[in-house]
Amino acid sequence: MKSNKLLLFLAVGLLALLLIACSGEGNETSGDADETQTMGDGGEDATELTFWTFATQHNAFYEKAVDRWNEENPDRPITLNAETYPFDQMHNNLLLALQSSEGAPDIVDIEISRFPNYLEGEPQILPMNEYVEPVMEDFVEARFDIYSKDGQYYGMPTHVGANMMYYNTEIMEEAGVDIDSIKTWDDYVEAGHKVVENTDAMMTSFPTGDFIQYWALMSQQGSDFVSEDGELTINNQTNTETLQFQQDLIYEEEIAEVMPGGEPHAEEYYAYMNDGKSASLTMPMWYMGRFLDNMPDLSGKMAIRPMPQWEEGGNRSAGMGGTGTVVTNQTEHPDLAKEFLAFAKLSEQGNIDLWTVLGFDPPMWTVWESPALQEDNEYFQYFSEDIFDTLLSVREEINGLNITQQTPAISEQMGTNVLDSVLRQQSQTPEEALDAAQEAVENQ
Repeated sequence: MKSNKLLLFLAVGLLALLLIACSGEGNETSGDADETQTMGDGGEDATELTFWTFATQHNAFYEKAVDRWNEENPDRPITLNAETYPFDQMHNNLLLALQSSEGAPDIVDIEISRFPNYLEGEPQILPMNEYVEPVMEDFVEARFDIYSKDGQYYGMPTHVGANMMYYNTEIMEEAGVDIDSIKTWDDYVEAGHKVVENTDAMMTSFPTGDFIQYWALMSQQGSDFVSEDGELTINNQTNTETLQFQQDLIYEEEIAEVMPGGEPHAEEYYAYMNDGKSASLTMPMWYMGRFLDNMPDLSGKMAIRPMPQWEEGGNRSAGMGGTGTVVTNQTEHPDLAKEFLAFAKLSEQGNIDLWTVLGFDPPMWTVWESPALQEDNEYFQYFSEDIFDTLLSVREEINGLNITQQTPAISEQMGTNVLDSVLRQQSQTPEEALDAAQEAVENQ
């Protein structure tokens, strides 16, 4: 299956982008890992590999992969020494280690927004084409394109990141709205009026410090902040109209409000949503874990559906966020490290584990209908049993975005100036704010 192919890179997890914008790369590596873990019981003959990550939860996935590897490869056991660092520290340490040709791990997670830094010049990470190409048709191809350069695939994806709509069915039913009747954004606005008129909730809320939602709505329409040929398009018509749409939902339609805490990972927002103050939210499927971890009172009340279309036949999703796992060129065991990484990320069981262990939508789309993914678990109990039916329905509509070296500057403008001035303060029109952002990025 061939999914929508990106020429450059897909969208990025916004929290990470903001971290880039607010921090420098630094001039030296520093600090111990927040957490260390030794995985695998391969005995004295086991080959030791090192692994760095910035996401503690990823370790559970790799721990299971190591156990499977050692069971299936008793003649080549491994021990994986995993180290978890803060986001900035890990990426800064990795960049400097690769630049100095010393101190890099064998295998490392790299967040999508930082990945371009490791593709500049001659990449200091190893291509994985011999493992990727034979299985490409079973995967959402765009998730490999974002971690590629000159036809070489470097990063192994962790999830699809399909952007969806999360509905509080209890609120929607109280409002007299059938969520499956919402096909377009016009339908969504009409439903929002029923929610506001018949319940104590708002239809939704928009962040001002995080532009992942804004970007997803743009992506549905084939727009971006940067064109495929690298031209800045921050203030194009589609982007302006999309931001105007968000502002209108708050101040004209009065069915939305500014998100408490300013972003969807804020404690204030979790409390707001958990208390039933909002009927819906658009975020990627990886956000399911945030519901489980932070909004327990919504268990059994939330349903996942495609994003509304802007027009008939339009896309109903967008790829947002991502982590590409790579093998560095400093490994002393390149063949073993690459084979293990392919075993973990490109195998059918590995992709099943991405769901059962981490709750991520696996990039191998052929497992979405696997019986193993239909077995009861905490995600089905929290949401519903039709999660993968919904995902399958949009697999050809998972549009993406371009990410370039200008992305951090764009992120800073969106999260610091544009959304706050338009959606919160109303001190600028969408056109004025985006014009200013375009000029600011051009002059950097």
